[in-house]
Amino acid sequence: MASRPQTIRPLAAEFLGTLILLATVVGSGIMAERLADGNIALALLANALATGAVLVVLITIFAPLSGAHFNPAVTLYFALRKDIAWSRAIAYAVIQVMAAIAGVWLAHAMFALPVIEVSTHLRDGPAQWLAEFTATFGLLLTIAGGVRFAPAAIPMLVGLYITGAYWFTASTSFANPAVTIARALTQSFAGIAPSSAPGFIAAQLLAALASALVLPWLFARD
Repeated sequence: MASRPQTIRPLAAEFLGTLILLATVVGSGIMAERLADGNIALALLANALATGAVLVVLITIFAPLSGAHFNPAVTLYFALRKDIAWSRAIAYAVIQVMAAIAGVWLAHAMFALPVIEVSTHLRDGPAQWLAEFTATFGLLLTIAGGVRFAPAAIPMLVGLYITGAYWFTASTSFANPAVTIARALTQSFAGIAPSSAPGFIAAQLLAALASALVLPWLFARD
């Protein structure tokens, strides 16, 4: 039977990692928008670089504790592969959503914005949903390929992938249901309207299911 620290530490790692990730996504978006003087491309570049860089750090320091999922779609993928127990997966997902919301509130507080907001940024339509499916499948492809061929490089691989996916996907690569829920609670550069969130989340979860079917075959050990 696992001791209490062995049970709590992974949850604490998931909470802190997800909180800092969302504080980075939203906080860097706020800072970029304030400094870019209306240049949306420059703001997006700053937002992408900050997010990718912080992901490298977070995955490096928290992977030994929790696996550094920070993402219910990643947790679902590993649960479907039976690499993590369903009880632990559910706990992770709850913690990730709670921490993501707290990360948004932290970013708002740091930039003297109202802590409680609701986004009005619509991101609707099949093209956006396809982009989220692609972004999430690509993230899981990166992780699965890294686990198979370059485990030590996974933090850098994921950071680089997300930085690039901000730019090659029409949705700017949320690729994370917890992130999507939390970003519905900010009116900042990173926001998504609550009415747009269900389509994103459905696409992300569908990508996790597809990944669980395809990637074990693709990266099977011969």
